[in-house]
This record gives sequence, C-alpha cells and structure tokens, in this order.
Amino acid sequence: MSGRVLFIDDDPGLCEWVAEGMARRGYQVTWRSAAEEALTLLAAEDFDVAVTDLRMGGMNGLELCERIVANRPDIPVVVITAFGSLETAVAAIRSGAYDFVTKPFTLDVLKLTLDRAAQHRALREELTRLRRTVKEARSMGEILGSSPPMLQLFDLLAQVAPTELTVLITGESGTGKELVARALHAGSRRKGGPFVAINCAAMPDSLLESELFGHVKGAFTDARADNPGLFAQANGGTLFLDEIGELSLALQPKLLRAVQERRVRPVGSGAEVAFDARLVVATNRDLAAAIDARTFREDLYYRINVVHAEVPPLRSRGSDILLLAQHFVARHARLLDKPVTRLSAAAAEKLLAYAWPGNVRELQNAIERAVALSRFAEIVVEDLPERIRDYRRSHVLLAADDPAELVTLDEVERRYILRVVEAVGGNKSLAAQTLGLHRKTLYRKLRAYGVPGDGEGEGGE
Repeated sequence: MSGRVLFIDDDPGLCEWVAEGMARRGYQVTWRSAAEEALTLLAAEDFDVAVTDLRMGGMNGLELCERIVANRPDIPVVVITAFGSLETAVAAIRSGAYDFVTKPFTLDVLKLTLDRAAQHRALREELTRLRRTVKEARSMGEILGSSPPMLQLFDLLAQVAPTELTVLITGESGTGKELVARALHAGSRRKGGPFVAINCAAMPDSLLESELFGHVKGAFTDARADNPGLFAQANGGTLFLDEIGELSLALQPKLLRAVQERRVRPVGSGAEVAFDARLVVATNRDLAAAIDARTFREDLYYRINVVHAEVPPLRSRGSDILLLAQHFVARHARLLDKPVTRLSAAAAEKLLAYAWPGNVRELQNAIERAVALSRFAEIVVEDLPERIRDYRRSHVLLAADDPAELVTLDEVERRYILRVVEAVGGNKSLAAQTLGLHRKTLYRKLRAYGVPGDGEGEGGE
C-alpha cells in the first residue's frame, strides 16, 4: 500500500524521523506539531490516513480524533499511545479511531498499521462506489458481474445465444449454471418458446427416461396416459439438462441418439417422434476425468460440448463478491422490509477473505441471513455467519527460517499439489493443467497421498 499520511505529534524530531522513514516505504507524510494546525489542513486537503499522538499540548489526541471522525469520517485515524496505556487506547477506539500503535514503535510496525488503514479507506470508497453502480454493472438476465472472467463469459454468451449450437456449461455447484442457461435462452431466437429444465441427478433411470423421452399409455404400471416427454415439451424453445455428468451409462447412448437424430422414441412406443428444441447442458463434474474413468461416453461428450462455457467460481471473481453482496443486500432488505442499505468495511473485508466453497448461492444465503439479523442500517461483522467471521485462509509452507520446520522436496510437492487441487475446487483436469501434469500422473500422485477421485483406477503416464 501507499498514500498520503497526516502525522500529528508535538515532537518535531519524531515527525521528521517518521516522514523520512515512511517515504522510503512508499508513503508521503505531511506532519504538523499542533492539533489545530492539523484540523485546518484536513479541511483543505485530502489524506488517506491520519496518525496522531494522544499526549500533546493544547488539544490532546483524543479530542483531535473525535473532531476528525466527526468532520472527516472518510479518513481513518490511527492513534499513538504510550506502552501500557491500554485504557487510553480503548477510549480512542471508542471515539472512532481505526487502530492504535504503542510507543516505542518501529517504522515497519507503523507501515503495517498504515497499510491496513489505507486499505480500509479504499474498501469503504469501493463500497460507496458499488452502491452507486450496482444497477449499471454488466449483466445478462440475472447474472451480474464486472470482473474479467465474467466479462469474458458475457462476451461468449452474447456470441452464442443467437445460434442453435449446443452449449456445455461447467462450473462448481452454486456458481449459477442454470442462470447462464436461462440467459442463453433469453438471448436466442427461441426466447418466445418454453424453457424446460430437469436435474438428471434428481430421479432414477426408469423415471428419468420416461420424463425425457416420454411414454405411451400402458408402457408400465403407472402409465395411465400418454406423456410426450420433455424433449417434445421443449419444442420451439430450449431444453436444459442439469447435472448431465450424473446420467447413467445405460441412458447415455439413448441421449446421444436423440441429440444426433433430433428424434426420440417414447417408452413403450414403436415409433420415433421428431423434436425441435435447442439443447443446453450443465455439470459440476470433471467430464474429461469421467471419460478416463469410463463413467461417461466420449462420443456423447463431444456431441454436447460444441461450445463450452465455464462459469468461474466466486473466489476468482475479485470485487464481484462485493458487487453481488450489495445487490443481495438491496434485494433482501426490500423483501424483508428492513432499512439495511450497505455493508460495513469490516464486513466487506471478511467477505473478500472467505473462500466461498458454496459460491454465489452461499453468498446470497449469507447476506439474506445478515439482513434479517441486522439491527443497523449497515451489515456488520457480527451479522455474518460464524464460518465467515472466523475464516482463516490456509497457506502452503514452502520455506522457513527454523531448520525444524524445513521439509523435504517431496513434501513441498505434496502440499503444493493438494493446495492447487483445493484452489480449483477439486477439478482434477484443471489442476493437472495448472500443474503441468498429465491427468493420469496427477491421479497416481493423489492416490499415493490417499486422495480418492475420478480415474483413480487408471495407471501410467
């Protein structure tokens, strides 16, 4: 971090030492030796952080802190207190100070504190900007985002939507794959037709075959009337098959034939029926790994994967986390009739630090809960779920100064491979690509680490 700092202390020697030292660390420091002079300067100029000693002649630091917080609430205040004066530091925090440091302090400690304060201010400004720009952010249907991965996805969808191409949507659970499918339908020439969706993992094979392809009366015990099936029901529109990676091997060749021939044979019928529907499919599984494991047909994979749309996980979307959070704050405040309008900077920091294994769905649920529990106009850290409040990001130890903490090269490799697999949400094909390994090599290493997964029975390079 870097920025402009206003330093207030009645010791000119200390002020000059701080100004020179922090300049070498990227900060531009302006100093004043009296609180009144500092207030005059703050009324005319902008600073990223204000730092004040608590014990000064005239107006003391505590009073100055209160004045700055009242007149320039956008500038975080750091107070300097003598070692052991914890009660005074707590009083300053209660007066609105962002943080405190104790004398004697080092310039490196001060820099870390300034970094946090400057980042805090930048985050507050970002939250203010996001509240103004949520409605202006780029969107398709109900998909919202402004991060580079999402802008690339929007561009792809805009190109593909008007066509008749089959689209394979991949991504982790909770990323919004069905929203992408609906956006494709809304942007197509078939938007006036039906959008028919089914989860392939939600029913047994016998029922799923009947639901997809239809059946004739008397085909089985409960078939009391003809059922045209979802392919026929989607005529003139879009058929969305979610979780296609869960489709059994017995049904896969029947789906392949239907996609190739554009015709289906209802259960119990001797005749085929033509259909006219665009096919969009989705999965959170690694289909390439499933092919290696012989649980998914390669010919079906290439038939459905005409265009591949990857929905990025929330953790890779940067400030989209706050953009979506603000969007959900407004939505749920309206639905719950609560006067909640914004996120606090501290709550935003927690949201940005969290890994979001449940992706956008988890974020929406967390914000809905926070709005319901909030007692103020802004969501604070205490309103967030405990798992988000207490989250600590894991790190891989690659080096250490203590010889007792040093590990072998094999152990470094093991930790790094497992960390990459975790970072990509368990997608082993993507992990292998990231690591520069063949998929089967990665499977073999993971098996040695005791990690089961798709393709673990496949050996060799």
